[in-house]
Amino acid sequence: MKKFITVLALLSLNAFSADVDLAQSSFNWKGTKVTGEHVGGLKLKSASLEVDKDLIKSGEFVIDMNTLSVTDLQGEWADKFLGHIKNEDFFDVGKFPTSKLKITSATKDVVKGDLTIKGKTQPVSIKFKKEGKAYVGKLVFDRTKFDMVYGSGDFFKNLGDKMIHNDVAVDFKVVVK
Repeated sequence: MKKFITVLALLSLNAFSADVDLAQSSFNWKGTKVTGEHVGGLKLKSASLEVDKDLIKSGEFVIDMNTLSVTDLQGEWADKFLGHIKNEDFFDVGKFPTSKLKITSATKDVVKGDLTIKGKTQPVSIKFKKEGKAYVGKLVFDRTKFDMVYGSGDFFKNLGDKMIHNDVAVDFKVVVK
């Protein structure tokens, strides 16, 4: 009987755990500036998601910042751009190889959580929707709250067409198995 209760308890805990398909999930970022934009991707290093009847209860997503890519540039320009956004002016990937989102609460279509980038944590609110076995939405964060002030008109004057907007958007699709 004791064994049966233990097995039942373990099964009930797992009933709420959703396995995230790391390979099928996608994260696509967009940063804008006065004269245009750049886009690229990121990949999950790990993820956990707790759901109950399609409602998100909690979760944690770890992004491998070494997978940061740019898709609108090629060759030498792509290499230069990636070198710059991976250095200390932006994500400082050598020192901070991961970023993390920890979900603290959720409703049917909004999750709230703590976003950690470059060792700094800020609260975020993200609208999403469920599409089959996926949760899709857009996370928008102010890069300057994570010590990425390079090219920001809020910190530097007379940038003209060199100004980079503060908001970074990340379209996501988290697929569960």
